[in-house]
Amino acid sequence: MRKPSSSRPTGAGRRGRSQSADAKAKAGGRPVDAKTAPAKRLASKSALRKGADKPLVYKFQVERPKPAAKPVVEETKPVDPVLLGVQNLTVLPDEAGMRVDRFLEARFPSLSFSHIQRIARKGELRVNSKRVETKDRLEAGQTVRVPPLSIDARPIKRDGLSEKDRETRDFLASITIYEDDDMLVLNKPMGLAVQGGSGMVRHVDGLLEVLTDKRGQKPRLVHRLDRDTSGCLVIAKNRFSASALAKSFRARDTRKIYWALVAGVPRVKQGRVSTFLAKGEDDEGDAKMMVARHGDEGASHAVTYYAVVETAGQKVSWLSMKPVTGRTHQLRAHAAHIGHPIVGDPKYFNVENWELPGGIQKKLHLLARRIVIPHPRTGKPVDVTAPLPPHMKQSWNLLGFDTSRYDPIEEAPE
Repeated sequence: MRKPSSSRPTGAGRRGRSQSADAKAKAGGRPVDAKTAPAKRLASKSALRKGADKPLVYKFQVERPKPAAKPVVEETKPVDPVLLGVQNLTVLPDEAGMRVDRFLEARFPSLSFSHIQRIARKGELRVNSKRVETKDRLEAGQTVRVPPLSIDARPIKRDGLSEKDRETRDFLASITIYEDDDMLVLNKPMGLAVQGGSGMVRHVDGLLEVLTDKRGQKPRLVHRLDRDTSGCLVIAKNRFSASALAKSFRARDTRKIYWALVAGVPRVKQGRVSTFLAKGEDDEGDAKMMVARHGDEGASHAVTYYAVVETAGQKVSWLSMKPVTGRTHQLRAHAAHIGHPIVGDPKYFNVENWELPGGIQKKLHLLARRIVIPHPRTGKPVDVTAPLPPHMKQSWNLLGFDTSRYDPIEEAPE
């Protein structure tokens, strides 16, 4: 057997080995770019010895980086705009009272605001053959002439809700106790504000955004409840219903019944409270409704009927209350005015040295129990009742009150 040659590699071999080692050291064991890194020499030393019969042969193994994955590009074909000729659109009852620009935005969701302004400014937009401004209000039955338009044919996605919006929609569905095409009634929980205010992030008016329909109509409030008052809250689902329901409240065609737990027992079991109320401040500077005199600045007349449904000794009473007017904090201020404030009311409870009965939570015990309102289209009464909220249900159970008991407020005047 021939002994391994002790001859040293040529200069070219030394340089190749040195460069390969340097490249490996620089690479730090990571893949090396094939264009810049030297090849690995796999030829045996015997093939390099001096005087070999065969020519020197080198084998190369190149470390190539894995090709990067190509980004997936979805091919989308351009959508040609749709050319619309002159159109004469009739204003529907649901659209009465809308501004001209809002009307066009609802009918043509992809039409830009600047385009609407331009066709109105040029006089190309007409209502009953007359020029209009975008801020003008429309009436049901009017004819809106729209000039030829070039609009985007792609459909507007309105159901692409985020996870948060889906949760909001599900929450609203869970507290809905009546719904049809024109209105819904929510069982508003205690602690949820109806409208936004200073530092108020979550409120009913904001939550209703997720129920905006394909024509851009968002459900809207037609009356209010205090933040800590639970129960029936009427919502209009379109502009026509909002107008009709608001008129029902203003004309006092709506019957509202509230349940409250109050301190003590009124001497008069069924009565009427009639005062003037005006905005004032308490000792800490917070806003509060105060009993005022006729003629005082900001004073409004307020009338409430009440009836004692049941009592627990002389400690507390279950009152059924029917407000004739709808002043801010009216029931809370009137209950305090007759000396029987609502249990858990942080603003109007004014009985000194009064102890909360054991097991009853210190929360406002006021429920918008029932509402009867004419339907905005048919005029037939919609009669909705809300259940007791958890804290009031607990109190009713502790006191032995029966919710199926006859409510004498039914006999009170409207």
